[in-house]
Amino acid sequence: MSGSSAVRGTRTAAPAPLPALLATLSAPEWRHHPWRQAAAVLAVLLGVALAFSVHLINTSALSEFSAAVRAANGEPDLSLRAAQPGGFDDALYERVAAAPGVRVASPVVESQAQAFDRAGERVALKVVGVDALVVAGVAPGLWPRVADGEGRTAFLAPDAVFLNAAAQQRLGLHSGETLALQFGLGRVALRVAGTVAAGGPPLAVLDVAAAQQQLGFEGRLSRLDLRLEPGADAAALVRALALPADVVAASSDDATQRVSNLSRAYRVNLTVLALVALFVGAFLVFSVLALSVAQRTPQLALLGVLGLGARERRRLVLAESALVGVLGSALGLAVGTALAALALRWLAGDLGGGYFPGIAPQLQFSWPAAAIFGVLGVVAALAGGWLPAWQAQALAPAQALKGLGGTAGPAAPAWLGPVLLACGAALALLPPWRGLPIAAYVSVAVLLLGGIACVPAAVGLVLARWHPRTQPLALLAVERARHERQAATIAVAGVVASLSLAVALTVMVASFRDGVARWLDTVLPADLYARSATTSAAADTAFLPPGFVDAVAALPGVARVEATRQRALQLDAQRPAVTLLVRPLADPARALPLVDAPVPARTALPGAWVSEAMVALYDARPGTTLALPIGPAGEAVAFEVRGVWRDYARQFGAVTVAEADYQRVSGDTRRNDLALWLAPGTDAAQVIAAIRALAPDAAALDFAQPGEIRAVSLRIFDRSFAVTYYLQAVAIGIGLFGVAASFSAQVLARRREFGLLVHLGLTRRQIVGVVAGEGLAWTAAGALVGLALGLAVAVVLVKVVNPQSFHWTMELLLPWARLAALVAAVGAAGGVTAALSARAAAGRDAVLAVKEDW
Repeated sequence: MSGSSAVRGTRTAAPAPLPALLATLSAPEWRHHPWRQAAAVLAVLLGVALAFSVHLINTSALSEFSAAVRAANGEPDLSLRAAQPGGFDDALYERVAAAPGVRVASPVVESQAQAFDRAGERVALKVVGVDALVVAGVAPGLWPRVADGEGRTAFLAPDAVFLNAAAQQRLGLHSGETLALQFGLGRVALRVAGTVAAGGPPLAVLDVAAAQQQLGFEGRLSRLDLRLEPGADAAALVRALALPADVVAASSDDATQRVSNLSRAYRVNLTVLALVALFVGAFLVFSVLALSVAQRTPQLALLGVLGLGARERRRLVLAESALVGVLGSALGLAVGTALAALALRWLAGDLGGGYFPGIAPQLQFSWPAAAIFGVLGVVAALAGGWLPAWQAQALAPAQALKGLGGTAGPAAPAWLGPVLLACGAALALLPPWRGLPIAAYVSVAVLLLGGIACVPAAVGLVLARWHPRTQPLALLAVERARHERQAATIAVAGVVASLSLAVALTVMVASFRDGVARWLDTVLPADLYARSATTSAAADTAFLPPGFVDAVAALPGVARVEATRQRALQLDAQRPAVTLLVRPLADPARALPLVDAPVPARTALPGAWVSEAMVALYDARPGTTLALPIGPAGEAVAFEVRGVWRDYARQFGAVTVAEADYQRVSGDTRRNDLALWLAPGTDAAQVIAAIRALAPDAAALDFAQPGEIRAVSLRIFDRSFAVTYYLQAVAIGIGLFGVAASFSAQVLARRREFGLLVHLGLTRRQIVGVVAGEGLAWTAAGALVGLALGLAVAVVLVKVVNPQSFHWTMELLLPWARLAALVAAVGAAGGVTAALSARAAAGRDAVLAVKEDW
């Protein structure tokens, strides 16, 4: 009776809820194989951590820089800004201040200068002249706070300057000490009389009249910040003022938007590069779950016989992949936050791009961003688990219990790979979207998927004519590798993805480095270089005095001197300023690294030669007319574009004009840099000493020889791209782990086959050799596909992504020796990995497995 009741109780018991059942079935896998699950979690963790940390660093740096811009500019209702760095006539101030609807008008002089710290080193310093009586109502961060012991009206003194915290720390100066600013090749001494609250990079504030006098802005202003009466219409005010051509009206958000546009392409490219780790990590999740499904095939088959449906088996594997994604994403977000905090502390948020100089941002954590990157991690894990889940669903329980059926996934149609490759090539031809190569990024992903889909066909082609009939074991390995080539997609998908990315990055970096080296050889023809300004932004305060160039040319040992002038030009209020380079141009074809031959003059206009960025951003093609605001009062002067040259130093555009044409239309005779050709046998050190003796301040000039500049530039380049080599190593390691996991899965499914071979007389070493031969064949095919695919991706990166992101081109360079070594190493490692995975294949378990069918 009791037994009958027990049976009836078992039959009438309510089934366990599906989530609880799936958790119960997954628990043994996580408990007995923690290392394997940990590897999958680690792959997602690395991808999420790298991508999220890059996002946090960029967002924090941009936020801090924008806050610094707002502190320095304030938040006026309206700003009237000079169209060019030279400023506008300050007579406009009285008219604007008296205009109806204007409550406060704050005049500002703004310039980039170079100061000297305690050690005599030059420091980039932003200098702002304000009217302390009105600035607090518009930009409180610029209001001078007088130090103790100074007079109450010290902010009106012509030699008083007020530093923010960054300037005090960088210069090592405090109240009562002297600040030395470079003007020309001399120094201007100012007395530190207090501080200002504005944050951001080093900043100095002084009285607006003193700034006009000390910085060469006599009678000029940089901007007028306006606070309007309540209800005043800014647009109507601008129309009523009838502003001159060299003044533009701007909102307080324009400067912040300009900074965002300045670094947008750089930030997006870093984020996409970081997401590559997450993309490759999905293949590791796939390999781990495929191995898990293969090992648990008997258990899954038994559960299927007992009533666990196909959909439930699929949900089981997808639930495990989702758990991998959730754990990896959660840990990745924590690790990424920590990495971002350390990077912001040690690298100051610059990340090698140079877009946020002098900024030491605080971490700006964002929960919405964390949610987005967390979801990306889960999606990557689910994508990696989809095919193993399909395998678990398609499992035939009865056949699987007898050891029949394979571990290969569904066979992709033969047309899928070529169609994806064609779609990827078509996407690469699309133009950028809002200045970003979005279609090119999608093209790279589609090309990778298409290449992976072509792996079976590639295996067939590689092995089609290889028939080692005199070597039975080799013939067995080749025939099985050819027959099971659909399984090769699973085995070498990670190798194809990782190797193709490694090849693409290798070709891109090599092409870029070769292009930079050739460009440096062209732009550095002289024996010695001297510069007065470390940046083009400071070129208007650091310049060579009149007669200095002629004095240098007369020095013993100097065969020829060529002086150049740099200045910033604002061609578009929504874009960063372009750089104008003025130099003698007797033969532009020899003096400039032209992309194509210069076009002959078609008009009587003076000629201009533009960088590639000017063509992309301003459509300044050869033969067109380009208006440059370089007239004496900022008037636009028309130039005819005669050629395009490569410039890897200025991303947002540069224009070169002949010195004679520039001085004729502008009246500006200042020069900033010198290129010197020395007589044979002349000691460069003696020439440098003689030039320093001519300068009012010997520390105001920097000297370098072309070899030094070239070595420093390439060293900076190599350091900037060092991260790509680490990314290649990680990607290839993940791919080889996928080979190991895939062959381990196949070994488990082929125990009876190996047992039969043992009964036929094959030794364990011979069986391992057969598996190693299969692995070598598949990995060799995968390596060839990866090489071809990597070259295709490299073409997209070099010819599409770089021009669309940074507006420069380069020639494609193929470092065949490095590529061959990379492919050979991956192929050999794949064979060794397969052999190691098969070491247990011919053991006692394989022999006993044959008895399961008897």
